[in-house]
Amino acid sequence: QVQPVESGGGLVQAGGSLRLSCAASGNIFSYNTMGWYRQAPGKERDLVARISTSSVTNYADSVKGRFSISRDNVKNTMYLQMNVLKPEDTAFYYCNTVPPIGVFWGQGTQVTVSA
Repeated sequence: QVQPVESGGGLVQAGGSLRLSCAASGNIFSYNTMGWYRQAPGKERDLVARISTSSVTNYADSVKGRFSISRDNVKNTMYLQMNVLKPEDTAFYYCNTVPPIGVFWGQGTQVTVSA
């Protein structure tokens, strides 16, 4: 079983944008609802967006209207377009199934938003 690879994080000013990518194993990706999770320092890991196999999406209230999740079922890749970033969006971002598979957590990608 291969962990997903998250990328696209970085340092950005408040109000800026980033696009995260998650490359996952086809066996996991193709048959599951997938989600983006984030974990800020000292806090628990929370689900911020999810997308079903048929691309139905749901968002946490804190990111609704600013983040957009999408998936490419041919490339087994999922994306998170993050706009109007806020300092409180600073966290490590991870992708996983929904609900998450414990052994499937990757290294994550760090997003830092400066005020």
